[in-house]
Amino acid sequence: MFHDRLMDADLAAWPVDPGWIGVRDAFAASTDGRSLASYLGERLRAGAAVYPPHPLRALTLTRPADVRVVILGQDPYHGPGQAEGLAFSVAPGIKPPPSLRNMFVELQRDLQLPVPASGSLVRWAEQGVLLLNTCLTVEDGQAASHAGRGWEIFTDAVIRHCSQTGAAKAFLLWGAHAQKKQTLIDAARHLVLQANHPSPLSARRPPTPFLGCGHFSAVNRWLAAQERPPVRW
Repeated sequence: MFHDRLMDADLAAWPVDPGWIGVRDAFAASTDGRSLASYLGERLRAGAAVYPPHPLRALTLTRPADVRVVILGQDPYHGPGQAEGLAFSVAPGIKPPPSLRNMFVELQRDLQLPVPASGSLVRWAEQGVLLLNTCLTVEDGQAASHAGRGWEIFTDAVIRHCSQTGAAKAFLLWGAHAQKKQTLIDAARHLVLQANHPSPLSARRPPTPFLGCGHFSAVNRWLAAQERPPVRW
């Protein structure tokens, strides 16, 4: 179980695709990585319920060499059984939260796709869409409870790695939090698209409403221009 593995405070033991091992291990060995592991261990020993069960799952499902789209989230869902280690995604059988529902609304508007039967976005991750939260763990019922504990340093390193290596990528930055990460991305090499967050609080607001942004079709047009296959959203 996740709690048992965290008690060892060994982030380097968490599974990732081999291509991410260098990024993971460099962080795990750093002062910030050791501090985060110590904090997580303390919280779990205190009886805190920490989600998701596999914090690095996005780096397990999507190899660095396969990344062609990066979607940045902020914080895992903090309800029991919701988070599955991929930004915006929920485990199969769980009702999609409002932000994810708005993503599906935009997909339907933009590409005339039916609303998916499941809120799990594993199918995207398996096509090279890196679904990365900037903070990778959270406590039950407490949004952003692990923010500022070191995860952001690790996920910034993942974003830089994506920007600096491999083929050109599309970065979808939804909301102010994600847009703060644009300084980590080489905009001369990559496609960077920005809009408001899909949350109901901001999805329809100016300056760039999420609903109507057309990012899903824009990514596929950009990929087609490079003679690369589209994402099957």
